[in-house]
Amino acid sequence: MILNKKHLLMLAIGAVGFASCQSEQGGANLTPDSVALKAVNDTALAKHIGVLASDDFEGRKPFTTGETKTINYLKTEFEKIGLKPGNGDSYFQEVPMVDIKSTPSDLSIKTADGKAVSLKYLDDFVGASRHVTEAVKVENSEMVFAGYGIVAPEYKWNDYEGLDVKGKTVVVMVNDPGFSDSTLFKGKTMTYYGRWTYKFEEAARQGATGVIIIHEDKAASYPWAVVRSGWSKSKLYLEAADANKSRAIMEGWITQNVAQSLFKMAGKSADLMKQAGKPGFKPVALGLSVSTTINNVIKKSTSNNVVAVLPGTKRADEYVIYSGHWDHLGKGEAINGDSIYNGAVDNATGTAALLVLADAFKKAKVQPERSIMFIALTGEEQGLLGSEYYGAHPLVPVNKTVAVINMDAMQAFGKTKDIIAVGFGQSELEDYLTDAAKKQGRIVTKDTNPSAGFYFRSDHFNFAKVGIPALYTETGDDHVEKGVAYGKAQKEDYTKNRYHAPADNFEPAKWDFSGMVEDLRLLFDVGYRISNETTFPGWKNGSEFKAIREKSMK
Repeated sequence: MILNKKHLLMLAIGAVGFASCQSEQGGANLTPDSVALKAVNDTALAKHIGVLASDDFEGRKPFTTGETKTINYLKTEFEKIGLKPGNGDSYFQEVPMVDIKSTPSDLSIKTADGKAVSLKYLDDFVGASRHVTEAVKVENSEMVFAGYGIVAPEYKWNDYEGLDVKGKTVVVMVNDPGFSDSTLFKGKTMTYYGRWTYKFEEAARQGATGVIIIHEDKAASYPWAVVRSGWSKSKLYLEAADANKSRAIMEGWITQNVAQSLFKMAGKSADLMKQAGKPGFKPVALGLSVSTTINNVIKKSTSNNVVAVLPGTKRADEYVIYSGHWDHLGKGEAINGDSIYNGAVDNATGTAALLVLADAFKKAKVQPERSIMFIALTGEEQGLLGSEYYGAHPLVPVNKTVAVINMDAMQAFGKTKDIIAVGFGQSELEDYLTDAAKKQGRIVTKDTNPSAGFYFRSDHFNFAKVGIPALYTETGDDHVEKGVAYGKAQKEDYTKNRYHAPADNFEPAKWDFSGMVEDLRLLFDVGYRISNETTFPGWKNGSEFKAIREKSMK
């Protein structure tokens, strides 16, 4: 059902009645007034989505005319609402990036007695170098199997214990030990230690020359074709002062079949991969060496995060952040005659939500005591780059940032009885979410595929990495009228037919905003409550980010 003016009036009247029966004196019962609630509506969302997802914005890709139009639109709208610039006197935070197209030679693997095999690029392996230089070489680098490549003190796990990998290439497995043994880590719920990005980071910290991840479809949650496709193109990275020399010279993947062949070539059993999932596993030297040359084509440019602030009335130096990425894929291969990847759901919805929530906070009769920051981030589709840059160059102190609430790809198929907390079990923000959901007669549920690690695949994650409690929700599955099967079918249809495709267009006649409106009012409630408290929500026991937060708060 598409909401018309009559439906909106009924919603507004209901919101007024709901707010009037709630206490406005802090805690879980604090509810924003009806003026703020009414500002979160389908008309406001449709207005912004219609602009952001229009062909005129050319798919909102960084470094294009689409970026210029997008960031200027956001700046103008934040100004109209009455928010202040978030970066001194500017609404923009420049994000320097480097585009690197890496082309490796075939990977040469040799035994100590001179036997050799050559692995074919894309078919057998993929590889790249972040080093901002035209060519790098890995020459006869000793290969070591380091299990999952994890150092996790809170789980008493260290795959690098006693191992010096300087000059060496580590071979590691994707995911974490909990994937195959539910008693370890968080069981089927992937921790950040299981993400491939972590594997590369940890290998660099250990001083490795190269790092190669063994791909496996189920453990990675996607087939080799996804790895091959992604690594065949150029990649955007943040520009670093050291030209990324602190990273391993080579980062890459091999197929499961290749890994088994290499173990055999090394005279080792492939059962080592099973043994790696047991506590006390020790790294194993393979007696092999690897060589390759990687040629890079390099381009540099600068994109922008857009940042606006509503100052708090009492504790303006403490911040609650709402985030969402403005970028999409721009123009590309034409499908059914359409070559503009408009990204209406992903993520014009979340970007529009930032503007709508900003307007709601500004209109609230009782203004928030803490400051509210709204960040429209760049480069999410290129690897969470805008949020990574912000995490390394925060505009306000991390220990004064109370929480982050991220919005990405909100679905428009109507109201649901549930809202999904992605990465359930991470932080106390989920408790706030549960309280807010109860006010709407709804429940909070877990994501249905926790082993895929979706908590680590959107921008809130880079705030979590520096210790800031971060909440990321997904549209629920249980449609209020048509049930779970219908809700899941709507998501599957989007993923199959529109996700990252030109077909992700804004079609107002087909969109039902009622669920999106309800979700945003819920997220408003969470942030509004936090903004009027004096306490800081924390990470839950077992979270890999808890120790980072505790250290930053000292």
